Amino acid sequence: MKNKSIFFCTECGNESPKWSGRCSACGAWNSIVEQAEKNVKTGKKSFSPISVKPSPITEIDTADEIRFSTGMGELDRVLGGGAVKGSLVLVGGAPGIGKSTLMLQICKQLGSFAKVLYVSGEESTHQLKMRAKRLAVDSENLFVLSETCLGNILECTNQESPDILIIDSIQTLYNEDLDSPAGGVGQVKDCTMALMQLAKGSGITVFVIGHVNKEGSIAGPKVLEHMVDCVLYFEGDQHMTYRILRAAKNRFGATNEIGVFEMMDHGLKEVENPSEMLLSGRPEDAPGTCVTCVMEGARPILAEVQALIVPSGSTNPRRTSNGFDFHRAAMLMAVLEKRGGLKLSQCDAYLNIIGGLTLDEPAADLAAIVAIASSYLDKPVPPHMTAIGEVGLSGELRSISHLEQRLSEVQRLGFTQCMIPANRAKELKPLPNLELLPVQNVAQALQILVRGK
Repeated sequence: MKNKSIFFCTECGNESPKWSGRCSACGAWNSIVEQAEKNVKTGKKSFSPISVKPSPITEIDTADEIRFSTGMGELDRVLGGGAVKGSLVLVGGAPGIGKSTLMLQICKQLGSFAKVLYVSGEESTHQLKMRAKRLAVDSENLFVLSETCLGNILECTNQESPDILIIDSIQTLYNEDLDSPAGGVGQVKDCTMALMQLAKGSGITVFVIGHVNKEGSIAGPKVLEHMVDCVLYFEGDQHMTYRILRAAKNRFGATNEIGVFEMMDHGLKEVENPSEMLLSGRPEDAPGTCVTCVMEGARPILAEVQALIVPSGSTNPRRTSNGFDFHRAAMLMAVLEKRGGLKLSQCDAYLNIIGGLTLDEPAADLAAIVAIASSYLDKPVPPHMTAIGEVGLSGELRSISHLEQRLSEVQRLGFTQCMIPANRAKELKPLPNLELLPVQNVAQALQILVRGK
C-alpha cells in the first residue's frame, strides 16, 4: 500500500492535502513540497493524571540560566554577552566562509570548563584532527564524532552527557524513521526539532551549522529559523580576508550587533577596532570617496563610501550599487540632480561600500551625496572630513540618532571636521579638535565641498 503524502510550505510550514503553486497561508510562490506522511496509530487513548503544574513567574529562579563566554569577544557580543545554557544557536553562511573554523576554534576555550562534543557529517575524525591541529585546538574535554544518523548522535549524547554540542551541519543529518533523503525539508525540520528538545530538556547548549542557498537564506524550511533561539549569519567574500558575523534573531539579546573577524592562516582573528580596519588603505586626494559613521547595535563604525560617475555612452545610463540599497542610491542621485543641479541622468553611476559592509540606515545618505558630487565635480573631499546625516526628497538634512556617539568615534580616529544636520548643531557639546559643519540642505553641502573647507 502506497504511503499517503502531505504537502507543506517551506517558508511558513503550513500543511495542505494537495500541491499548489502558491501557499494559501503566507502567499509564497513555488514553496510547496511533498513529504510522506508518518503512520499514526489510531484508537482510544488513555490519559493519565498530569504530574506537572505551572509555576508563578515571580517564583522562577533564573540563576541557572547563566551565560558563559565562548572565548571570542566578537562572538559573545553578537550573542548578547555570551552563550546561554540550554540554548539552540543556528550559524549560517556560504560554503567556505569559515563557519566550521569558527565553531572548532571556540572549542579551545569551551574545553577549559565544559565537555564539548563536536559532531561532523562532512568530515572524518582524522580530518577534524588535522584542522584542529592547524588551529591549535587541543583539549581533553573535546570529543569528536563523524556521524550523520540522528539516532546515533542522540544515543552518543546520552552516554557522554556533554555540556555543549556542535552539529556540522544540519543538512547532513537524517532521521531513519523518515523516507526522505538527508537535507530534505522534512529531514531538516525533524532533526532540528529533536535537537531543540535535547537542548531544552537536558540543558545542553547546541550550536548548529547550516548552509545557505543561492538566495542567501539558510537552506531548509523557513520555520527552521523560528524553532531556534539564535540565528547568526556569517557573511563576507571568501576570497577576501574579512568576515562579518551578524544576528538575524536572538531571544537573549539585541539583533543589531555585529562581530568582525579576519581569516588568517591559523584561523579567525578578532578585529576589535573595525573602523581602523575599514579605513585602512584609503586613498588621499582622490575624488569620489567620503567617510561616514553608522551604528551597528551599540557600536559606532566608520565606513568609507566610494562613488564613480562617468559620462554614459548610451541613452540608458547604468546604475550599480554594492553594499548600499540600490533604490535609495537612485533616489539620492535624483535629489542631487534636482536640488544640486548636477546632470547625473547623463552619467553612469557606481556606488560601493568598502570592507563588505552593508549600510542600511539613512545616516549614510549625506556621505553618499558628497561622494557622488565629489566624483562628478572631480573635487576631492578633504581627508580629514566626514559626513553624517539623512537626506530628504526636498534636499533637506534630517536629524539622526546617537549623534554624540558617532562624533566621539569620528574624533577618536583623528578626523577634524564633520558635516552634520544643522538642527542638531546647537544641542551638541563641543568636542576638542573636531569642527562641526552644520548643513541645512544638499546645496550647502556642495558649497562646503567646492570651497574645500
